[in-house]
Amino acid sequence: MTEIARPSLRERKFARTRLSLAEAVTNHLEAASFESLSVKALCERVQISEATFFNYFPKKEDLIVYLDRLWTLELNWYGRQATEQKRGLAVIETLFRYTSIQIQKKPGLMGEIIAHEARARERHAGPEITPAERMIAFSDLDDINSLPDDSLENLLRSSLQAGIDQGELPPNTAIAAAMVALVSIFYGVPLAMQHANPAAIGAMYRQQLALLWAGLRAVAQK
Repeated sequence: MTEIARPSLRERKFARTRLSLAEAVTNHLEAASFESLSVKALCERVQISEATFFNYFPKKEDLIVYLDRLWTLELNWYGRQATEQKRGLAVIETLFRYTSIQIQKKPGLMGEIIAHEARARERHAGPEITPAERMIAFSDLDDINSLPDDSLENLLRSSLQAGIDQGELPPNTAIAAAMVALVSIFYGVPLAMQHANPAAIGAMYRQQLALLWAGLRAVAQK
């Protein structure tokens, strides 16, 4: 395990406040929409002033981006664990399986992340996750402070390339087209099934990925 210097008291206080705001939003999303939550009501729940809130997040929408980054960082950690035992397409399948479990735990959060992605006119990186936030939010995930805060797309692309390199997919596989399909499955399956049958998202992910792999192999042979 990599040794990480303990964050200062000030850094830990900052991290706990920002994570408390994120938790309050996550809890709210399980019963209502993000739009229905005012900054004033959020600050009352966390017991900070509205002026203080904007020291942590320049605008309310940054909270959704921050929650997305926290979730993606955790997803990266599980992806790294998977790469220690397997490579390529098996890693992608592991990430989708983990995602289906998280969606069942926090369905409202995934819905808001999808909605935000659809509304955003440009990609916004959002607030950086500090070492203190990593240590507090993911205290049970070993060595998460050494993990790059990579995007979901990069994680999927590297695993897809590994699948090609080890012969799971043909060498002439169109990576750009495969990436569009992967991202579409990742966000589209929860969007289609979240309200009707969220428990079946994992099974549908497996079916859609199996169809994608078969389709990529078939197209590459033509």
